[in-house]
Amino acid sequence: MKLFFIGFMGCGKTTWSRKLAAHLGYAFIDLDHVLEEQAGMTIAEYFSSFGEDAFRELESSILKDTAYPENAVISTGGGLPCFFDHMEWMNSNGKTLYIKLSPKTLAERLESGKAKRPVLQGKHGEELIAFIADKLIEREPYYNQATYIVDGINLSVERLADVIK
Repeated sequence: MKLFFIGFMGCGKTTWSRKLAAHLGYAFIDLDHVLEEQAGMTIAEYFSSFGEDAFRELESSILKDTAYPENAVISTGGGLPCFFDHMEWMNSNGKTLYIKLSPKTLAERLESGKAKRPVLQGKHGEELIAFIADKLIEREPYYNQATYIVDGINLSVERLADVIK
């Protein structure tokens, strides 16, 4: 089975997909890492050099052209499900799992790691929470197409494994 983890930045996609892959004995793939390797630069560098449209095109080809093992847990970028036919493609080629968290919880998690996330630069407190809330309004129609939706609070590998059985 191929299981694609989706959700907003900071929800724990990479952490939990890596842990679940190890628990199940599946391969782990971080599509952001694959993209950076192929681009030869960080996502932030690519975004600033070529713009969002070029980034989304590259991200789409990485999603669809990566050779996935039969059993894999794949961490995706936060915006990936919201472009082109990505949700339909992931749901047709595997299962999707959305880690859902509130804007306040996401803001608390993202506050310390904003240096790696240019879109969050200069946003603090209520402004950061409002930004996340607005983005979630745009993105949740896509995220909610996931095969599984889990509350990101008090997650465990065992709970994730139970959800996908």
